[in-house]
Amino acid sequence: MSNALTKTDFNFPGQKSVYHGKVRDVYNINDEKLVMVASDRISAFDVVLPEGIPFKGQMLNQIAAKFLDATTDICPNWKLATPDPMVTVGVMCEGFPVEMIVRGYLCGSSWRAYKSGVREICGVKLPEGMRENQKFPEPIITPTTKAELGLHDEDISKEEILAKGLATPEEYALLEKYTLALFKRGTEIAEKRGLILVDTKYEFGKHNGTIYLMDEIHTPDSSRYFYKDGYEERFAKGEPQKQLSKEFVREWLMDNGFQGKAGQKVPEMTPEIVKSISDRYIELYENITGEKFARAEGEDLSSRIEKNVTDYLTK
Repeated sequence: MSNALTKTDFNFPGQKSVYHGKVRDVYNINDEKLVMVASDRISAFDVVLPEGIPFKGQMLNQIAAKFLDATTDICPNWKLATPDPMVTVGVMCEGFPVEMIVRGYLCGSSWRAYKSGVREICGVKLPEGMRENQKFPEPIITPTTKAELGLHDEDISKEEILAKGLATPEEYALLEKYTLALFKRGTEIAEKRGLILVDTKYEFGKHNGTIYLMDEIHTPDSSRYFYKDGYEERFAKGEPQKQLSKEFVREWLMDNGFQGKAGQKVPEMTPEIVKSISDRYIELYENITGEKFARAEGEDLSSRIEKNVTDYLTK
């Protein structure tokens, strides 16, 4: 396996600060541009796992870039360029402190809540008698707060967002409109690939008073996909759906006694496990984009990124 990029410490021209997230490292260039490096770190249950996954950053960055380009007619987005396979450069936005989660199907955390008797999520009332992986009559929006590193995101309702002044009524109406339109586009693209876009999240911010779509979109880290073929049969039989998402990593961790709770230890990530996760991400990439994945090989990823980004910023 190639090496994985798990840590960055660049000093780009015009750099003012850097933010190290769970997976992405974001460099502030002159308070005007952001250089977002998609590392090969992988997180689950809000914990960054000890081993990086080769090519994961490249895959996530390239999927997000394709979907950002495919949705510019819906709303403006932050992307300016992708000077390196693992990097997107974009305009600096002031982010809304909420993530817009949109769900087309009852599964994951929403199913776990529903199964325990919950019938309202983020102020959205859910019908009685639903089953796991069932399609909602219409997609629902269930926002969360954006937590600091190491803390869990919390569900929040539209009413609470407005009451706390996290967005104005006009801004929130536009966030909802963009969220549903982007999800519709993502659903249509997925369908052409034989996939179902189950749920996803979007982040928005403001640049010069205009709302922009930020960050990644429709990647397997931010979204859940089912294979369309066999969905109805599996649903009818109450069987688990074949998924294209990071869920397989969570399942491996849970099978080995880890759910991010205090006192639990991350299971050993052997080279075989790391390779299997990398191979699975490549499968995700090729299914989601319909294109063969071209590995950007190279021993010194940091040097390559530094040169490509510096060349872009100084041209």
